[in-house]
Amino acid sequence: MSDETPADENARHKEKMKKIKAARDRMMQGKTEEKGLIIVHTGPGKGKSSSGFGMIMRCIGHGMPCAVVQFIKGNWVTGEAEFLRNRFSEECRFFISGEGFTWDTQDRERDIAAARNGWEIAKAQIRDPEIQFVLLDEINIALRYDYLEIDEVVDFLLTEKPPMTHVCLTGRNAKPELLEAADLVTEMTLLKHPFKDGVKAQKGVEF
Repeated sequence: MSDETPADENARHKEKMKKIKAARDRMMQGKTEEKGLIIVHTGPGKGKSSSGFGMIMRCIGHGMPCAVVQFIKGNWVTGEAEFLRNRFSEECRFFISGEGFTWDTQDRERDIAAARNGWEIAKAQIRDPEIQFVLLDEINIALRYDYLEIDEVVDFLLTEKPPMTHVCLTGRNAKPELLEAADLVTEMTLLKHPFKDGVKAQKGVEF
Protein backbone atom coordinates (compact mmCIF):
# COMPACT_ATOMS: atom_id res chain seq x y z
CA MET A 1 0.00 0.00 0.00
CA SER A 2 1.38 3.41 -0.99
CA ASP A 3 2.15 5.98 1.68
CA GLU A 4 1.49 8.76 -0.84
CA THR A 5 -0.98 11.34 0.44
CA PRO A 6 -3.48 13.16 -1.78
CA ALA A 7 -1.23 16.23 -1.52
CA ASP A 8 1.75 14.16 -2.72
CA GLU A 9 -0.29 12.74 -5.59
CA ASN A 10 -1.44 16.20 -6.64
CA ALA A 11 2.12 17.56 -6.51
CA ARG A 12 3.38 14.66 -8.64
CA HIS A 13 0.55 15.19 -11.13
CA LYS A 14 1.28 18.94 -11.30
CA GLU A 15 4.97 18.31 -11.99
CA LYS A 16 4.11 15.83 -14.73
CA MET A 17 1.69 18.30 -16.37
CA LYS A 18 4.33 21.05 -16.24
CA LYS A 19 6.72 18.84 -18.20
CA ILE A 20 4.05 17.97 -20.75
CA LYS A 21 3.13 21.64 -21.18
CA ALA A 22 6.77 22.62 -21.64
CA ALA A 23 7.19 19.95 -24.32
CA ARG A 24 3.95 21.04 -25.96
CA ASP A 25 5.02 24.69 -25.96
CA ARG A 26 8.34 23.77 -27.63
CA MET A 27 6.48 21.82 -30.29
CA MET A 28 4.02 24.65 -30.96
CA GLN A 29 6.82 27.20 -31.45
CA GLY A 30 7.54 25.62 -34.81
CA LYS A 31 3.88 25.51 -35.91
CA THR A 32 3.43 29.00 -37.30
CA GLU A 33 2.31 28.45 -40.90
CA GLU A 34 -1.28 29.10 -41.95
CA LYS A 35 -2.78 27.78 -45.16
CA GLY A 36 -6.06 26.75 -46.69
CA LEU A 37 -6.31 23.00 -46.26
CA ILE A 38 -7.50 20.25 -48.58
CA ILE A 39 -9.35 17.91 -46.22
CA VAL A 40 -10.66 14.42 -47.03
CA HIS A 41 -13.10 12.38 -44.96
CA THR A 42 -13.40 8.84 -46.27
CA GLY A 43 -13.79 5.23 -45.19
CA PRO A 44 -16.71 2.83 -44.63
CA GLY A 45 -17.67 4.18 -41.22
CA LYS A 46 -20.37 6.71 -40.37
CA GLY A 47 -19.48 10.34 -39.69
CA LYS A 48 -17.86 11.67 -42.86
CA SER A 49 -20.55 14.18 -43.78
CA SER A 50 -21.38 14.79 -40.13
CA SER A 51 -17.79 15.89 -39.48
CA GLY A 52 -17.84 18.11 -42.55
CA PHE A 53 -21.01 19.83 -41.40
CA GLY A 54 -19.50 20.19 -37.94
CA MET A 55 -16.77 22.30 -39.54
CA ILE A 56 -19.43 24.33 -41.33
CA MET A 57 -20.92 25.09 -37.90
CA ARG A 58 -17.50 26.16 -36.67
CA CYS A 59 -17.08 28.49 -39.64
CA ILE A 60 -20.46 30.09 -38.96
CA GLY A 61 -19.49 30.50 -35.31
CA HIS A 62 -16.26 32.25 -36.33
CA GLY A 63 -18.02 34.48 -38.86
CA MET A 64 -16.32 32.74 -41.81
CA PRO A 65 -18.46 32.75 -44.97
CA CYS A 66 -18.82 29.19 -46.25
CA ALA A 67 -20.55 27.06 -48.85
CA VAL A 68 -21.83 23.51 -49.27
CA VAL A 69 -22.16 21.67 -52.56
CA GLN A 70 -23.95 18.38 -51.98
CA PHE A 71 -23.45 15.64 -54.56
CA ILE A 72 -25.53 12.45 -54.93
CA LYS A 73 -28.02 13.07 -52.07
CA GLY A 74 -30.33 15.25 -54.14
CA ASN A 75 -33.68 13.68 -53.28
CA TRP A 76 -33.06 13.41 -49.53
CA VAL A 77 -34.61 15.93 -47.16
CA THR A 78 -31.63 16.20 -44.83
CA GLY A 79 -31.52 17.98 -41.49
CA GLU A 80 -28.37 19.87 -42.46
CA ALA A 81 -29.96 21.27 -45.61
CA GLU A 82 -33.10 22.35 -43.75
CA PHE A 83 -31.06 23.88 -40.92
CA LEU A 84 -28.60 25.82 -43.05
CA ARG A 85 -31.08 26.99 -45.67
CA ASN A 86 -33.72 28.09 -43.16
CA ARG A 87 -31.52 29.59 -40.46
CA PHE A 88 -28.11 30.42 -41.88
CA SER A 89 -28.67 31.13 -45.56
CA GLU A 90 -26.67 34.36 -45.39
CA GLU A 91 -23.73 32.75 -43.62
CA CYS A 92 -23.62 29.55 -45.68
CA ARG A 93 -24.56 29.02 -49.31
CA PHE A 94 -26.12 25.60 -49.90
CA PHE A 95 -26.31 23.87 -53.30
CA ILE A 96 -27.69 20.44 -54.17
CA SER A 97 -26.55 19.02 -57.49
CA GLY A 98 -27.43 15.33 -57.33
CA GLU A 99 -30.75 13.66 -58.01
CA GLY A 100 -30.26 10.80 -55.58
CA PHE A 101 -28.15 7.68 -55.23
CA THR A 102 -27.16 5.91 -58.44
CA TRP A 103 -29.43 2.97 -57.71
CA ASP A 104 -32.34 5.42 -57.46
CA THR A 105 -31.72 7.40 -60.64
CA GLN A 106 -30.62 4.40 -62.76
CA ASP A 107 -29.48 6.85 -65.41
CA ARG A 108 -25.73 7.29 -65.74
CA GLU A 109 -25.93 10.22 -68.16
CA ARG A 110 -28.15 12.17 -65.77
CA ASP A 111 -25.83 11.34 -62.89
CA ILE A 112 -22.83 12.58 -64.85
CA ALA A 113 -24.63 15.77 -65.85
CA ALA A 114 -25.64 16.44 -62.25
CA ALA A 115 -22.10 15.83 -61.02
CA ARG A 116 -20.63 18.11 -63.67
CA ASN A 117 -23.10 20.82 -62.74
CA GLY A 118 -22.16 20.42 -59.08
CA TRP A 119 -18.45 20.63 -59.90
CA GLU A 120 -18.95 23.87 -61.84
CA ILE A 121 -20.80 25.30 -58.84
CA ALA A 122 -18.04 24.05 -56.55
CA LYS A 123 -15.31 25.71 -58.59
CA ALA A 124 -17.18 29.01 -58.52
CA GLN A 125 -17.56 28.85 -54.73
CA ILE A 126 -13.91 27.91 -54.20
CA ARG A 127 -12.74 30.75 -56.44
CA ASP A 128 -14.99 33.30 -54.71
CA PRO A 129 -12.71 35.45 -52.51
CA GLU A 130 -15.53 35.94 -49.98
CA ILE A 131 -15.84 32.21 -49.25
CA GLN A 132 -13.36 30.76 -46.77
CA PHE A 133 -14.55 27.14 -46.47
CA VAL A 134 -16.25 24.88 -49.02
CA LEU A 135 -17.70 21.47 -48.20
CA LEU A 136 -18.03 19.11 -51.18
CA ASP A 137 -20.30 16.53 -49.61
CA GLU A 138 -20.18 13.04 -51.17
CA ILE A 139 -18.02 14.19 -54.08
CA ASN A 140 -15.90 11.07 -53.57
CA ILE A 141 -18.86 8.98 -54.75
CA ALA A 142 -19.02 10.98 -57.97
CA LEU A 143 -15.27 10.51 -58.39
CA ARG A 144 -15.48 6.79 -57.62
CA TYR A 145 -17.95 6.22 -60.45
CA ASP A 146 -15.93 8.48 -62.79
CA TYR A 147 -18.73 11.01 -63.11
CA LEU A 148 -15.93 13.53 -62.61
CA GLU A 149 -12.30 13.26 -63.72
CA ILE A 150 -10.05 12.83 -60.68
CA ASP A 151 -7.09 14.52 -62.41
CA GLU A 152 -9.20 17.58 -63.18
CA VAL A 153 -10.43 17.87 -59.59
CA VAL A 154 -6.97 17.39 -58.05
CA ASP A 155 -5.33 19.80 -60.50
CA PHE A 156 -7.91 22.48 -59.73
CA LEU A 157 -7.47 22.08 -55.97
CA LEU A 158 -3.68 22.27 -56.24
CA THR A 159 -3.41 25.11 -58.75
CA GLU A 160 -6.55 27.25 -58.58
CA LYS A 161 -7.80 27.03 -54.99
CA PRO A 162 -6.99 30.32 -53.24
CA PRO A 163 -4.14 29.84 -50.73
CA MET A 164 -6.28 30.47 -47.62
CA THR A 165 -9.48 28.69 -48.68
CA HIS A 166 -10.27 25.38 -46.98
CA VAL A 167 -11.98 22.62 -48.99
CA CYS A 168 -13.38 19.45 -47.43
CA LEU A 169 -14.29 16.47 -49.63
CA THR A 170 -16.36 13.63 -48.16
CA GLY A 171 -17.45 10.16 -49.20
CA ARG A 172 -16.13 6.63 -49.01
CA ASN A 173 -13.54 5.17 -51.39
CA ALA A 174 -11.56 8.37 -51.92
CA LYS A 175 -9.18 7.91 -54.83
CA PRO A 176 -5.42 7.65 -54.16
CA GLU A 177 -4.70 10.78 -56.19
CA LEU A 178 -6.92 12.82 -53.88
CA LEU A 179 -5.41 11.31 -50.75
CA GLU A 180 -1.94 12.21 -52.04
CA ALA A 181 -2.97 15.82 -52.73
CA ALA A 182 -4.76 16.34 -49.40
CA ASP A 183 -3.28 18.03 -46.34
CA LEU A 184 -5.55 16.22 -43.89
CA VAL A 185 -7.11 12.79 -44.38
CA THR A 186 -9.37 10.99 -41.93
CA GLU A 187 -10.62 7.45 -42.52
CA MET A 188 -13.79 6.53 -40.67
CA THR A 189 -13.75 2.85 -39.71
CA LEU A 190 -16.87 0.74 -39.30
CA LEU A 191 -17.03 -1.31 -36.12
CA LYS A 192 -20.78 -1.71 -35.75
CA HIS A 193 -23.87 -0.33 -37.48
CA PRO A 194 -27.58 -0.97 -36.80
CA PHE A 195 -28.29 -1.27 -40.53
CA LYS A 196 -26.88 -4.80 -40.41
CA ASP A 197 -29.54 -5.65 -37.83
CA GLY A 198 -32.36 -4.41 -40.05
CA VAL A 199 -32.59 -0.88 -38.65
CA LYS A 200 -33.24 1.75 -41.32
CA ALA A 201 -31.57 5.16 -41.49
CA GLN A 202 -32.71 7.28 -38.57
CA LYS A 203 -33.72 10.94 -38.75
CA GLY A 204 -31.26 13.12 -36.86
CA VAL A 205 -28.59 10.42 -36.98
CA GLU A 206 -28.06 9.59 -40.65
CA PHE A 207 -29.92 12.49 -42.27
